[in-house]
Amino acid sequence: MGDSKFCLCPSGYKVASPRIVEAIAVGCVPMIIGDHYSLSFNDVLDWSKFSLIITSDKIPEIKKILKAIQTETHLRMQKRVKQVQRHFVINRSGKPYDMLHMILHSLWLRRINVWLSS
Repeated sequence: MGDSKFCLCPSGYKVASPRIVEAIAVGCVPMIIGDHYSLSFNDVLDWSKFSLIITSDKIPEIKKILKAIQTETHLRMQKRVKQVQRHFVINRSGKPYDMLHMILHSLWLRRINVWLSS
């Protein structure tokens, strides 16, 4: 997995899957496969900058999609994966921008959105 350029991350049957976090942890650009998939911290992170997102009907085209990605594009995405890694780490004592902070920030943003729409 660590030597791969892209890691396939199908959505699976459960709401949460460790595949995406595992791919990010090893510096692999996640290729997220799923329909109507809600990505973690999508109110803060622009997933299109560091991952590929395809719907399940595009599965037969995966090879073609991956071959069409230029080396420069992959390297740029991989660099961004390394930049977001800290957001998916749980530290024993919280550190700025780690997973705990991201969760709290997301809850705070949603609270504000609910409050403003009321």
